[in-house]
This record gives sequence, structure tokens and C-alpha cells, in this order.
Amino acid sequence: MEMKNMGNMMKQMQKMQKQMMKAQEELKEKTVEATVGGGMVTVIASGDKRILEVNISEDVVDPDDVEMLQDLIIAATNEALKKVDELVEQDLGKFTIGLNMPGMF
Repeated sequence: MEMKNMGNMMKQMQKMQKQMMKAQEELKEKTVEATVGGGMVTVIASGDKRILEVNISEDVVDPDDVEMLQDLIIAATNEALKKVDELVEQDLGKFTIGLNMPGMF
């Protein structure tokens, strides 16, 4: 009886692993967008943390204040990556509910 339960548990784990791999692949196709400075800088990132696009409004390009533009780009990039983390947790977090596996993601 024990072996049968162990076999069923292994099948369920393999099924969950396949579902998780599929969800990870799907994340690559999803994007998040972060905009800062009232729309001056927008960063678009993929669900696997690749920066796909950076859009900068012409109004913020000031040769005398490059530091402000740099700060806006950093802020938008960090916000986009934070949104990716939230997306990953939303999409993959369901696989870790009830599992005590610290550091898995």
C-alpha cells in the first residue's frame, strides 16, 4: 500500500513539474510596463526579466540635466523588475502553496 501511495505522489510531482515548466515558458511571452516621471520614461520588460524596450519622452532630454534622465531610467527599470517579480509570484506561486521550500524562487 505504501508503494502505491509513493507512486501516485511521484506522478503528481511530475505533473506539477510539467505544469510549472509550461508556466515558466509562458512567462517569457508576458510583458510588464513601468512608467515614471508622469510618462517621461517607460520601461517594458518580459516575464523572464529581459528589458525589451525603453521609451524616453523628448521633453526629459536635457543635456544640462543628464542625471535626472538617468535617475528616471533607473526608477522605471527597477519598477518594471518589481512588476516582473509580482507576475512570477502570481503565475508560479500557486505551485509552491503548501510546500515549505524556502528559496525556491
